[in-house]
Amino acid sequence: MGIPVPLRESLRDPAFWARYTFAAEDGPGADRLGVLAELLDDDDDDERDSALNVAFDVGDGHLILLDVDTRLGSYELGITGPGDAEPAELGWDDLAHWHPYALRWSELDVICRAVAVRDPLLSHPGAPMALLCRFAAVFEDDDVDAAVASVEAAYDALRPQGWDGYWPSGADWLERADFRGQQVVWHRDEAGNLWAEQDGDHEADFYSTRVTPPAEAEKRFPHTRLRKLLAAAATTVATGSRP
Repeated sequence: MGIPVPLRESLRDPAFWARYTFAAEDGPGADRLGVLAELLDDDDDDERDSALNVAFDVGDGHLILLDVDTRLGSYELGITGPGDAEPAELGWDDLAHWHPYALRWSELDVICRAVAVRDPLLSHPGAPMALLCRFAAVFEDDDVDAAVASVEAAYDALRPQGWDGYWPSGADWLERADFRGQQVVWHRDEAGNLWAEQDGDHEADFYSTRVTPPAEAEKRFPHTRLRKLLAAAATTVATGSRP
């Protein structure tokens, strides 16, 4: 479990982050790439380890799963828990038909705090938040300044000492994750499941599979499984439960 060695070594490489955040594809931060842009264009090394699987433990047998493929520019988020026969997909991000927005900010925060409790080597904010924040968004009821500061701190924790070239920032993340004023309305059922719908005029489309009520969701979004994982994460944070 945790972060495999090849990915761990990449976390201090600006070229990895340029690909992972899509800055290399004219995403947020592209204007700061500088000479790195030429190096990325010249990098034809398709033999590098690009497809990697990450498993973050939040407690009580619940795992957050991240599939990383920087060569294809494809990233998938899933979960699994005790007794689950197969992982469940929460969202994915790519350059074709992305649906990344699976988590609310508060949910990402408690997940990353739980991961840090379970594995003290994965500090908070640090690598888990830097990797997982692409799957979270912020809305009117979030403390956005605190969220951006936390993401910024996560990236800074990985920056090589003395490196002053391109590096991802909290502002880059917010450019893709900010849905304030975008007519996204959240609903909660009696069990505590949350889902969203986007109405009216808006500039940014809320691409998410978390837009169907639990009674209708079936395989589109694993509401119950996510609710159980978040409850396990909250218990881990509250009790400081380690393996």
